[in-house]
Amino acid sequence: MGWIKSGERTLTAEDFNDRARRAATVIEGFGVAKGDGVALYLRNDLAFFEASFGVGMLGGYPVPVNWHYTPDEAGYLLRDSGVKLLVIHADLYGPIREAIPDGLAVAIVETPPEIRAAYGLAETPPPPGLPIWRELVDAAAPLAREPEPAPSSIIYTSGTTGRPKGVKRAAFTPEQAQAANTMLGWSYGYTEALEGRRDPATIVTAVIGPVYHSAPNAHSGFSIRLGANVVVTPRFDAEELLALIERERITHLNMVPIMFNRLLRLPEAVKRRYDLSSLEYVAHAAAPCPPPVKRAMIEWWGP
Repeated sequence: MGWIKSGERTLTAEDFNDRARRAATVIEGFGVAKGDGVALYLRNDLAFFEASFGVGMLGGYPVPVNWHYTPDEAGYLLRDSGVKLLVIHADLYGPIREAIPDGLAVAIVETPPEIRAAYGLAETPPPPGLPIWRELVDAAAPLAREPEPAPSSIIYTSGTTGRPKGVKRAAFTPEQAQAANTMLGWSYGYTEALEGRRDPATIVTAVIGPVYHSAPNAHSGFSIRLGANVVVTPRFDAEELLALIERERITHLNMVPIMFNRLLRLPEAVKRRYDLSSLEYVAHAAAPCPPPVKRAMIEWWGP
């Protein structure tokens, strides 16, 4: 079984499942039931995955929110989605506080040191009077019953035509789930693990894009469920990714072409500084990749 880590915090697969079940109990305690939504106004953090998996166990919908939103945009999404609970980092609460709909329950996630360091943030004390996510999960009993089939996350569109839109999809049938697993397993390079020909714990991947986007969201959730080792990074930085590959012996990555562009712009001395020999499989999605960029990456990282 794999692990999931962020900064100095590491959870074994067993520990993570326990915290997700505790999170389900916490979320249910806020009145969230099957078919309801929970807004995740969070940067890349362990709490995002605890809450996302927890609401899924209730048959509810995780609703990841772009935390760059203006108060007007945030208020629209929170109203339009009809979520029953908002889980939000402490430093993100103040700027949108006045936009939060009346009566919407809020749980505060303390902004962890690795996120503060990555974004140059001062420590933000949790606002008084609101429950703290960590304390709630620590005190909760794990969900005792069998989890519901988890539906897909509701990820709002960019809003290129009018306001952003979210789509609520039912949980997959067993046949749909099998087809989706096969397709995603192939695209992520996980086919051998899915077919029992490789121990998932020999796979090490990283969350390097914001999990409010669909591609990083799907890849990270799939990797955790598979039992791979998952490193959660607060934000993308080209040289830091090279250092991460060397330090954690990353084997699989899911990327977007702009990341390739930023990597290729690094000085040659920096490119040669890091051992990237652990890499086995790198996929890209989300946008077309210019052939010269892809060729340059293959020349550098291998086929």
